[in-house]
Amino acid sequence: MDNNKLKLEDLLQNSSQHDSGAQFEYVAIIGAGIMGQGIAQTIASAGIDTVIIEKDEKNLERAKAQIQNTMRHEIERWAMTESEMKSILSRINWQLDLNEVTECDMIIEAIVENYQLKRVLFKKLDEIANPETIFVSNTSTLSLTNIAEVTNRKDKIIGMHFLNPVPKVPLVELVKGMDTSEETVAKSKEFANKIGKTAIEVYEYPGFVTTRAIVPLLNEAMHILLEGIASAKDIDTAMKLGYNFPMGPLELADSMGLEEVLTWMEQLYKTLGEPRYRPCPMLRKLVRERKLGKKTGEGFFKYDSDGHIIK
Repeated sequence: MDNNKLKLEDLLQNSSQHDSGAQFEYVAIIGAGIMGQGIAQTIASAGIDTVIIEKDEKNLERAKAQIQNTMRHEIERWAMTESEMKSILSRINWQLDLNEVTECDMIIEAIVENYQLKRVLFKKLDEIANPETIFVSNTSTLSLTNIAEVTNRKDKIIGMHFLNPVPKVPLVELVKGMDTSEETVAKSKEFANKIGKTAIEVYEYPGFVTTRAIVPLLNEAMHILLEGIASAKDIDTAMKLGYNFPMGPLELADSMGLEEVLTWMEQLYKTLGEPRYRPCPMLRKLVRERKLGKKTGEGFFKYDSDGHIIK
């Protein structure tokens, strides 16, 4: 084994170039979970070489299998061709070595929603990355300014909050920290456009726009179910037919991952202290039972292997 390699696993375990026409030729994604996979697929689809860095071989191999399975489902639906999948995968480099970021023009962090881990990671990345490299966090609730404090490039740190499923949702929130420069915002907007996303600018605040707006809706739908006012199916039907939602709030929560939704609620409730963000007991129960939604086959609904609700 190469002793000079810096593994993400080792780092996390030790803690609980351009004008407006910048060319992003090699982009790193730290974290190969569902969001990391979706971000990598989206970037690679735009013709940009991408590296995914994970903490251990097990998670890396699992992510490889998951991203291929996701694209194979797209092929079955005639939404992608075999050659397109091969082209996308050929642009994704899978690594355990954090030093790979030294070659990257942008680094996108997509690890768990934990302040301390993100700060430790950003501090190390700041030490080894090119001084001109832009650092991006995919955080949905945490302060970019606080995360940026541990670096010497506060002006080059920005949030890009992608929504799941990343390849299909055409939106990204650009989150400016207190010290994020306008140059960094402009370059990030250009990058978002290049990968087919419409970017909206938001100022740093817990939950930004999308998370802050959707969480109370999801929470209220869960309380309606808890109080026995209507079934999960009828709650979702009401919102789809009554308000033209493409997906009901309970299925949406299942799609997001119930443990992720719980984390958002807890963070917003802790930060803002408002009752509408206090997690519904039913959500806590499902997460405790590891019924996390579509990824585990059961949440508020039960799902088949293709992610369709079992009637």
